[in-house]
Amino acid sequence: MAQVELIMPKMGESIMEATILKWLKKPGDKIEQDESVLEVATDKVDTEVPSIYAGVLKELLAKEGDVVKVGKPIAIITTDVAAGTPAAASTPAPAVASAPVAVAASNGHAAQAVDFKNANRFYSPLVKNIAKEEQIALAELESISGTGADGRVTKKDMLDYVQQRKLGQTIASTPRTASAPLVPASISGGDEIIQMDRMRKMIAERMVDSKRISPHVTSFVEADVTNIVFWRNKWKNDYQKREGDSLTFTPIFIEAVMMAIKDFPMINVQVDGDRIIKKKDINIGMAVALPTGNLIVPVIKNADQYNISGLAKAVNDLAKRARENKLKPDELAGGTFTVSNVGSFGNVMGTPIIMQPQVAILALGAVQKKPAVIETPYGDAIAVRHKMFLSHSYDHRVVDGALGGSFVRRVADYLEKFDINKSI
Repeated sequence: MAQVELIMPKMGESIMEATILKWLKKPGDKIEQDESVLEVATDKVDTEVPSIYAGVLKELLAKEGDVVKVGKPIAIITTDVAAGTPAAASTPAPAVASAPVAVAASNGHAAQAVDFKNANRFYSPLVKNIAKEEQIALAELESISGTGADGRVTKKDMLDYVQQRKLGQTIASTPRTASAPLVPASISGGDEIIQMDRMRKMIAERMVDSKRISPHVTSFVEADVTNIVFWRNKWKNDYQKREGDSLTFTPIFIEAVMMAIKDFPMINVQVDGDRIIKKKDINIGMAVALPTGNLIVPVIKNADQYNISGLAKAVNDLAKRARENKLKPDELAGGTFTVSNVGSFGNVMGTPIIMQPQVAILALGAVQKKPAVIETPYGDAIAVRHKMFLSHSYDHRVVDGALGGSFVRRVADYLEKFDINKSI
């Protein structure tokens, strides 16, 4: 029998740690290979962590609520399979949450002891350590709103609070101008108070950050997509029978976006201080509405390497797994441009907010029948056409109106010139 360590896996670029939400197995339980052992949360997604070994769960090295760095052991599994160097049961690796964090005391004095015996909720060793370093008394700690599982306070909550605390005296001593009053919410007896869940808090924070970081400008173009509607009507039943899935407009729209990005590569950039990073890969994020009402944005990596059939399969797969909460964190990272189908809600247009650090996002409006003037060999005529609005929001720091407007016009051009004779 060998003992192996279950390691907190790498879950995408820039993700260095994860919070343990829930252990799905307990010591003594049998575990199959690739069976999920625990649920974790990162700043991008909640996901399950499977075991790469079959065996019996011997010991947990981290508790629910602990923040653990990628690569650190979180459990010990007894297995019949030889797996390199066995983990010594007598010296289990400590959870990373007990490690000290480099946070200077806000008043410049040495850290003092904080008594957690009378705490009304769970605090991880990492959170306790920050509280001690920053001399945050228990009563003050209890007032901090937690964004972790079951309202637990996370490392990010603590660091955000410490930053606000340091700015507190400056903010309090600065008179608020009449042009920016702080108006509290008005609550009456019949009002219902709904606490934001963790994902909604995260979305709210990122949307505010994006509007603060990027000066948003939005350009609008109306596109005639009649050929696309006729083509989809021609192929959707055959595609359903062959693939067992729906043929939607989304892969066609993504193909047009991808081709327009090739024509205007300075849309496919990111901003890093005073540097512009021109991205080599074209990774298209697509906003998906979850059953909870929240939005999540899985990414089709190297979208320019797919044909229509490949894009259709990728779109359907990511959308399905997004709604089932089965996406991997890496599938939510690395996007270079995002599309959002507001037409699925019956909206004709919108002013979408950019996904940082990208510099542009395209909203796709509802396809509607409209009377339109068309040119014929016998002169102009009025005919019923299928039309939609494209709304392109872009970061005016690096994308000027000429580029932002030309790009969305080019997307519309590709949609209007769609080859109705192509097969799928």
